[in-house]
Amino acid sequence: MNELSAGKLSVELLGRLLASHTGPTERLVVPPRVGEDAAVIELPDRYLVVATDPITLVTEDLGHYLVTINANDVATLGARPLFFSCVLLFPEGTRASEVERVFGEVCAACGEQEVVLIGGHTEVTPTVAAPVAVGQMIGEVDRDRLVRKDQIRPGDRLLLTKGLAVEAVSIIARERAAEVRQAHGEPFLRRARAFLRDPGIGVVREALAASAVGGVHAMHDVTEGGLSGGLLELAAACHLGLTVRRAAIPIYPETRALCDPLGLDPLGLIASGSLLLAVDPAQVPAVVAAVEALGVACVDIGWLTAESGCRFEEDGAPLPVFAVDEITKLRG
Repeated sequence: MNELSAGKLSVELLGRLLASHTGPTERLVVPPRVGEDAAVIELPDRYLVVATDPITLVTEDLGHYLVTINANDVATLGARPLFFSCVLLFPEGTRASEVERVFGEVCAACGEQEVVLIGGHTEVTPTVAAPVAVGQMIGEVDRDRLVRKDQIRPGDRLLLTKGLAVEAVSIIARERAAEVRQAHGEPFLRRARAFLRDPGIGVVREALAASAVGGVHAMHDVTEGGLSGGLLELAAACHLGLTVRRAAIPIYPETRALCDPLGLDPLGLIASGSLLLAVDPAQVPAVVAAVEALGVACVDIGWLTAESGCRFEEDGAPLPVFAVDEITKLRG
């Protein structure tokens, strides 16, 4: 059997696993499947939305990453995050002060997201070489406000918030601080590191504002695998194709400045903070206005198609497929 590369499983392998090992239940409205950010469980008067995600690529600001990424996944279904639990695993030799720091970050991030920490598990174990955190976020949404990917239709416009790649910029600046400082100066380094919070890796506010407008058929946060991975997951979830205007994709100058010398492609870089939306064409102006009212950029980058395949409008070339996130090249 072929060895797997680091990072997410391929769409094909994950789809095969889910198809063979999961089954429907009466109350499971959105089951586990490729491209879904969370599961949806039916309650008597509303829906419960549950998401779980690990943080494995960073250790600094671990608690902020953990809570924010899981809150994002719940919000992409139009639900408001409410309750959070987590598992924190630390390697042997970890000091108590380090555990206290991460735990404090989790609690602070829960406060920022206005969610309640309800439990979890914390352990020191020889099976990890660096801290590993896994979170689970629970949210609720009214029955008529759920955003689900089976609502997507050919012709829906693809909107993207912020630019590429917020999370990667912060990670590179933190992991290659000396190189970044030497190449671009201290002010640039501070600005790049601060991308974690400005423009920020969270998408909850814009997701809830957009879904409140109506006409939003799907939302998907851009995480590991970058924009290209997110688009491919979205297409797989709705069994449609899509066309993207390469020239319309917003990329931060800081991203270009950091990626070009390192040979990294922004389309394959982890990009939490950017939100993909599939929107009824008639509602695009209202959705864009609602998001931009929050001070968050939102641009039209393409559309869904009845024809299979994910391609660029300019030349018809297929979207690149990245076996692993481009950020892993930093550790190669």
